[in-house]
Amino acid sequence: MKHIGIVGCSAEGAALCYRTICLEAESRMGKHAHPEVTMHTIALACYMEPIYRGDWKAVAALMLRSARALQSAGADFLICPDNTIHQALPDVLPSSPLPWLHIAEEVGAEAKRRNFKKIGITGTKFLTRSAVYPEKLEALGVRYATPTEAQQERINEIIFDELVRDRREPESLRYFQAVIEEFKSKGCDAVVLGCTEIPLLVNDANSPLPTLDSTRILARAALRHALD
Repeated sequence: MKHIGIVGCSAEGAALCYRTICLEAESRMGKHAHPEVTMHTIALACYMEPIYRGDWKAVAALMLRSARALQSAGADFLICPDNTIHQALPDVLPSSPLPWLHIAEEVGAEAKRRNFKKIGITGTKFLTRSAVYPEKLEALGVRYATPTEAQQERINEIIFDELVRDRREPESLRYFQAVIEEFKSKGCDAVVLGCTEIPLLVNDANSPLPTLDSTRILARAALRHALD
């Protein structure tokens, strides 16, 4: 059984990922059982400073600090329940002491498995303007749509002003629903919850389209990798 290392960034997304691993392991391992898990989290503020100035090499340096700490703790592989900072992963992998699972690869594989043809991408403005999801989805032959610039800005505000602080406002849910309805009108048959906090607000029960919950998809992939 492999030891899972979690590179945390924002607390709410990392906590949801950790809880999913531990709780869903029971169905495969028995009551109260789960693989060994270690999480290392540098403050979100430390990440946001280089993100705002577009310095992804500095983001990569922070991720590598966590990677080395998790290697020292005995982790066998790494996951990062933060979609946005996957933009720095190409600068991380050459120097990483441990292998990583890629959140967009896992989401893309799940979209393919469920036979979705075109998916809407939600997340921070940094994510939805990046190649993190497009390059992985294109490699799988899955089409995608992104929000308008105005929608990206508003979603970004909801994430950083509310969701990372565990605030869930009805008005914000209605905004997400309107964006997802627009995806639906553009031919999307699913939506990626591409910020690890979005599943705290949006889910299959209240979304106009089926959701691809990036947080739980990554957690389940880590669990499979640890056990298989």
